[in-house]
Amino acid sequence: MRQIIVLCFFISILITANAQPKNFALAEKTSPKREFRGIWMASVENIDWPSSPGLSVIQQKKELTDMLDAHQKAGINAIMLQIRPAADALYLKSREPWSKWLTGKQGLAPNPAYDPLEFAIDEAHKRGMELHAWFNPYRASTNNKFAELSSNHITKKKPKWFFTYGGLKLFNPGIPEVREYIVRVFLDVVDNYDIDGVHLDDYFYPYQIKGQHINDLLTYKKYGAGFNDLKDWRRNNVDLLIKALSDSIHKHKPYIKFGISPFGVWANKYQNPEGSETTGGSSYYELFADSRKWVKEGWIDYINPQIYWPIDDLNCPFNKLMDWWSENKFDRQLYIGMAAYRINERKLNKFKDPSQMPNQIKYLRNNQNVAGSVYFSSRSLLNNPLGFTDSLKETYYKNPALPPTMRWRDSIPPNPPTKLIASNIQGGILLNWQTPAVAADNETAYGYVVYRFNEDEAIDLSNPKNILHIQYNNITNYKVISVETGKKYTYLVTALDRMKNESEPSASIVVEN
Repeated sequence: MRQIIVLCFFISILITANAQPKNFALAEKTSPKREFRGIWMASVENIDWPSSPGLSVIQQKKELTDMLDAHQKAGINAIMLQIRPAADALYLKSREPWSKWLTGKQGLAPNPAYDPLEFAIDEAHKRGMELHAWFNPYRASTNNKFAELSSNHITKKKPKWFFTYGGLKLFNPGIPEVREYIVRVFLDVVDNYDIDGVHLDDYFYPYQIKGQHINDLLTYKKYGAGFNDLKDWRRNNVDLLIKALSDSIHKHKPYIKFGISPFGVWANKYQNPEGSETTGGSSYYELFADSRKWVKEGWIDYINPQIYWPIDDLNCPFNKLMDWWSENKFDRQLYIGMAAYRINERKLNKFKDPSQMPNQIKYLRNNQNVAGSVYFSSRSLLNNPLGFTDSLKETYYKNPALPPTMRWRDSIPPNPPTKLIASNIQGGILLNWQTPAVAADNETAYGYVVYRFNEDEAIDLSNPKNILHIQYNNITNYKVISVETGKKYTYLVTALDRMKNESEPSASIVVEN
């Protein structure tokens, strides 16, 4: 994920070394009730979690829950957990071997046995966070030590499915059986886990390396009928996978969100009149990934371009790229990939300015076509660079938020919870309610939102400051511990379905402490 900035960065750093950042002050917008606030949690190279393959199962679990607690406090409401870095798995129900980033050796299972993905889903949902399973579709190794790959690794079983580029084994996207296999791998997770989304990053055909060539001419000759241009054929190969994944995921579970986080530049205007006013690498021409087409055709539910440059960068400005994507999201949701890892970078750049990232949040919130952000990466945010995480916690994400709804997937809300009651218990109040009746689409509650209002305060469900608790499970009680003796509060509860449509509220109750 991090390497993608270099195509634009090295040109601009020489020019901007002495440039002063433009004053980019924007009016502060109220924190919205609906906003996607995601974080990438990378397992490859132990970037985020687990921090080391030598951790015990107890340590892995504690490390993950500590990270989720910290992100919850910072207002994050979605985790993009990398579960398949290189044709391997950080989950039990897989046809591929266990990842070496989990246990230190590919194919070696955790001991004692547990399912990291199932654990992560449960813990995220308790905290009102979505869990999106993040896959790398084509990478099959992370180095050239192929002898270390498990004996049942797919590169050993089907060696003709791969080419080597940059010292790595990569699936050949032009082979139909490869695409079929990758779809089956994804569906193992879709069918067996309570995930909220399927997520792909920016790695399709490999990033170009000078002096190297993709060895797929024989595949082109065999399967390229109808294409006069090798590059068009490669783009079509990726399109075929994206369309197949979209159809399969939504057929198996219509409520699962399918999203992709491409390289931030689709195409430069000098290359394509429909491109952005940028000068740098592009996903369309260099990775053969037509990311704009995927939203235009409605194959994906959200697009999450990695716009890892500062506002007013000379070659790839954050503001111009975000504006371009906001005009090219069509009828799908747009989240902006943001570079928390670049804050306070040693290289001389605008990310050393503590106002850079807050200004990016202000800028995207002033565009009604942008529905949220995703930050790379988890550990970068936990390190609180330049106090940015504190600013999320205290200002920008001070109030909780629900993820945006997706009306093209589901527009029918659940019925409201019933029979809300409150009991005084040691240390607080226990709220109990009953599961709502089945709605018109045969769905009932998948989660709940608890609201609290001060005495004489108007009931306003649109203001997120009144949200006390969000959960994505079927538990019908909640213990309130943040109460003041002698005060009266009004409580009510709403129900959420799988797509986070919200019901009308339950009957309210007034509780005096």
